[in-house]
Amino acid sequence: MFEALGYQIFRWRRWVLALAGVFVAVALTWGTGVFGVLADGGFDDPDSDSARAEQLIAQTVDGPRPDVVAIYRSPSGDVDDPALRTAVETVLAGLPRDQVVGVATYWQTQLPAMVSVDRHSTYAVLELAGADAPARAESYQAVHDQLAASGLELQVAGSSAIFDEINTTIQEDIARAETLSMPILLVLLVVIFGSLAAASLPLAIGAIAVLGAFTMLRLLTEVTDISVFSINIVTILGLGLAIDYALFMVSRFREELPRHATVADALARTMATAGRTVVFSGITVAVSLAALLMFPLMFLRSMGYGGIAAVLVAMVAALTVLPALLAVLGHRVDALRFRLPGWLRLRLRLRRGRAAHGATATAAVEHGAWYRLAHSVMRRPVAYIAVIGVLLVAFGAPFLSARWGGVDARMLPEGASSRIASTTLEQDFPVNATTPIDVVVAGDQAGLPGYLDAVRAVPGVSSAEVIGQRGDTSVLAVGYADHWGSQEAQNLVKDIRALSDPAGAEVYVGGSTAQIIDQLGGIGRMLPWAALVAVAATLVLLFLAFGSVVLPVKAVVMNTLSLAASFGVVVWIFQEGHLSDLLGFTATGTLAPGNLVLMLAILFGLSMDYEVFLLSRIREQWDATGDNTTAVATGLQRSGRIITGAALLLVVVIGAFSTSSVAMIKMIGVGMAVAIILDATVIRALLVPATMRLLGRANWWAPAPLAAFWRRHGIREETGPGAGPTLGPATPAPTLDPATPEPAKALV
Repeated sequence: MFEALGYQIFRWRRWVLALAGVFVAVALTWGTGVFGVLADGGFDDPDSDSARAEQLIAQTVDGPRPDVVAIYRSPSGDVDDPALRTAVETVLAGLPRDQVVGVATYWQTQLPAMVSVDRHSTYAVLELAGADAPARAESYQAVHDQLAASGLELQVAGSSAIFDEINTTIQEDIARAETLSMPILLVLLVVIFGSLAAASLPLAIGAIAVLGAFTMLRLLTEVTDISVFSINIVTILGLGLAIDYALFMVSRFREELPRHATVADALARTMATAGRTVVFSGITVAVSLAALLMFPLMFLRSMGYGGIAAVLVAMVAALTVLPALLAVLGHRVDALRFRLPGWLRLRLRLRRGRAAHGATATAAVEHGAWYRLAHSVMRRPVAYIAVIGVLLVAFGAPFLSARWGGVDARMLPEGASSRIASTTLEQDFPVNATTPIDVVVAGDQAGLPGYLDAVRAVPGVSSAEVIGQRGDTSVLAVGYADHWGSQEAQNLVKDIRALSDPAGAEVYVGGSTAQIIDQLGGIGRMLPWAALVAVAATLVLLFLAFGSVVLPVKAVVMNTLSLAASFGVVVWIFQEGHLSDLLGFTATGTLAPGNLVLMLAILFGLSMDYEVFLLSRIREQWDATGDNTTAVATGLQRSGRIITGAALLLVVVIGAFSTSSVAMIKMIGVGMAVAIILDATVIRALLVPATMRLLGRANWWAPAPLAAFWRRHGIREETGPGAGPTLGPATPAPTLDPATPEPAKALV
């Protein structure tokens, strides 16, 4: 199938490139407009107790939704000064009513919480027009320059202000990340390939993948909300995986060119081998990310949509546009060569020339550094497994002390205006003035006084007052001393929820702190099922690719160890605050749980990506030789440089996003970079050879019925007319076990 696709793309190469050009033009003109239609928030479970409380509060309490909190401060007067009141009310009265649909001030409500402790500041709450977050963002952008009052200092907080600044910062971060990473990637690709023509191909596919994923997201915004944070994942995965896939395809094409009489044959063989691997890798990563769609949080679903779009577009581009480019270039893929110092040459080709055939090529491969490393590891597999296992467990130990919190303005840099305003609200105004624990009592109100007394008696509660009542629904605002995202505040919410409901009424507890707890609950409910789907799909795909039930299980176990180690590093850095000065972020003492779930899905998929690359080459040698040790060593020799190069390039892409000003994106970037480095070095280069040496023939074992199924239906590389000489024995190795799939026959 893949070989036939290679011949078809060669035949229609110019049409493929023409259609790709049209697609890029549409993506540039329309797809990049996705930035203007993305939603903020999305961290709440819509079916949770806190979400129900928010709905009832909107129906019960008069007053605007706090989309914008404008803080006005008089250096000389206080809130009783008529001049301050006149200045504020004049500004608010002049705001366009088609953009601002509700306003509340201290002079209207007489709420003490709206006055600062020193009485020199007050804030106004503004509700913006718009049925959804993108529409309210447009309203905010239309009025934010009109909020300043003559003679008064202004600070602006609130959800719309915070997420507008986050959106702007993310766009700036993407531009900076691309500016930083692109030149470095080009230099590294030139070093790896030694040719400017070959080096430019992965970058071209990466650009198509990112633009294509933006277009897919723009289409999705027509039917569902997509979080602004998805843009970063699109760029990371789209650029990173496209470069990985292109690196694998181009290196294989250069390897196949001298083995075949025509460029078409070389391209067909490249598609039958590397193309097949790219398909399995892409599907495996996409399936891992698809597990995010099971979660109730819009933020995680958006990341799933964005990640799947990026992976699939990267895969399709690598299987269509890239082969078409290779078909046009042919032997000119090595054009514009660079002569580099010997110590910099990391050529992804067989040593002593790509024209080497048969035993000569095999001997060259077997004397490579990766081959020798594999044999060194396989001579002492137990020692390597023991040492690496202890190190990974030690790295992962901090994860046992992970504490969960919410996403707030502290994810922005210290100088961000909305963060400064949010800090002002917390420090200068009564405690939790804008983040109380909201308690809604719906139903018979006869028991309300007694319930109110019970809430006031809960340890940690500083105040509890009825702030709204309509019909059979009352809303209570509960004050407390701790930060709304702290563990103490979360325990307080749990204590209030543990109180008995008044007779004939139902109680719903909401607010920012309750949303954290409900977010954890929503994630906790779906995480086992999402993990089960991702793992089961991965096991099936790897079995179909390699015909073994042992290797997929081993891969999942090793990936789990690698993920645990990287999560431990994330806790050590971002929760405990180590390296915070160096990396430039504020440690809050907690982690947002959604971020860890996102990293879990992405890293699980990327780990399998490298696993497929490595096992494809090992399986190829196993089919040719039937010797497990030789297959592992030769497979590592032929893929080790590719995997290391791909990981290095991906770390450059992700490392650029580690410079993000948004702490949440920085955490994802740093955590993923650590995981990829561990995976491409410690796991693939050391742990995989060690475990495969211990398992021996069992690596390729499958129960007899499954082995028979794989022989009939497994998707594997078949040698055909375009395969060229196989770098193995002239005759197939004997079947070593009745349940072991017969090695594929090789042509001499």
